[in-house]
Amino acid sequence: PVRAPAAPPSCCPPSSEFPADWSLKTRLLFTSRRPFAWAEHLKAQEEAQGVAQHCRAAAPDLPPGAQDARTCAELRCALQQSLVYWLHPWLPWLPLFPRAGAAAASSVAGRARPWAQDEAVQQALLSEWSVSFTSLYNLLRARLCPYFYVCACQFTVLFRAAGLAGSDVVTAVISPTTRGLREAMRSEGIEFSLPWVEESRIRKQKNSEVNVEAEGVHSPEADNSTEEAEEPAPSDDDDEESFSWLEEMGVQDKVKKPDTISIKIRKEKNEVQVDHRPESVAVVKGTNTFTLLNFLINCKSLVAAAGPQAGLPPTLLSPVAFRGATMQTLKARSINAKARAHLSYEDVFSLEVVGPVLPHSLHLLTELLRCAQQGAFSAVLYTHEPTAVLNTRLHEASAAAGKEAVCRDLSNCGLHPKTLHQLSQASPLGKSSIRFLEMKDYAYTWKS
Repeated sequence: PVRAPAAPPSCCPPSSEFPADWSLKTRLLFTSRRPFAWAEHLKAQEEAQGVAQHCRAAAPDLPPGAQDARTCAELRCALQQSLVYWLHPWLPWLPLFPRAGAAAASSVAGRARPWAQDEAVQQALLSEWSVSFTSLYNLLRARLCPYFYVCACQFTVLFRAAGLAGSDVVTAVISPTTRGLREAMRSEGIEFSLPWVEESRIRKQKNSEVNVEAEGVHSPEADNSTEEAEEPAPSDDDDEESFSWLEEMGVQDKVKKPDTISIKIRKEKNEVQVDHRPESVAVVKGTNTFTLLNFLINCKSLVAAAGPQAGLPPTLLSPVAFRGATMQTLKARSINAKARAHLSYEDVFSLEVVGPVLPHSLHLLTELLRCAQQGAFSAVLYTHEPTAVLNTRLHEASAAAGKEAVCRDLSNCGLHPKTLHQLSQASPLGKSSIRFLEMKDYAYTWKS
């Protein structure tokens, strides 16, 4: 199997900010020694104000340190604002996230699916989905939407606007992929890269060069290495000719020869081995993302033909409104418990957030808790595993001045300025994601 580059350290020294994490979270569990009572039972006015702030992309005006968070209406409005996300399609009786994995299939199984046997309904769903998908992409190119996710039953696609994740062009990250999907993308003229496969190939090449040098220049094998390298790679015709001697002996019918397909699969073994694995992640950049949009809209395999998700278009998740979207909110509740400490018990307060937690929501919640919990809290982050590899680095460096200009263009994309600054940085997480986050004295430490 293909080995990825060395992973970053699992823990980091204290910092004023944690790195951008582009994986989707299914659950967050914050804990603190200070109660989360301020997050309970929002008033109707506070809930309405939070929704309005979100729709108007208004940055919450949080006090530097709330002495009594229960009486701070700004905090409660900001909490509601941080929980909002936009979804398409929306079927109240059917969970539409996550879509990939066995757990997702079981959550959909047994639910009413009136479109399963009705092609007209399926076509209507897909038509509306195409309109919503196109609307999101247009918002992204206009820098009015920072990013969005396409969650299909077999893979997830993350589209990001120019200026995010250290790139000055629009990018799309697809994971996992298969050889069939990659061949279909190539046939449509979509240029893409496989960062982890390419990294592994470069590393193996460097290792082989080091080994040749270590053997010494006077080695007999080293003298012939140049001649061997210049020999052309065997073709399919060579494979066919290699079995001609069987015909001369008259035993060609008694010996089973590998067919052309088997030979081709053997030659492409390294590429096939990464199928369905994190290493198969593909990165599309620039104008190729528009070609990818059309490819996905017309891709028949994007919608499952059988099983619990048959006929159901992929789930679109976005931090901002788009055509055909439904506003949803993450579920948040506070929990009080007792934890054993030495010979006694002490109070432990928790805030649980459940749902498809997008990167901007995670950052907004931490900014909120920094203020409400006076710079001291910890969080356990539950990652939707197929999306962890979306943190793959793009290996693209832009000039600092260029980055600032691009970020200024994103000022109307709906993100808080601090969140925008965080997401504009290249993520060092690679194939991993943040699992544990802690703040002490207003400084973060994290583990992946």
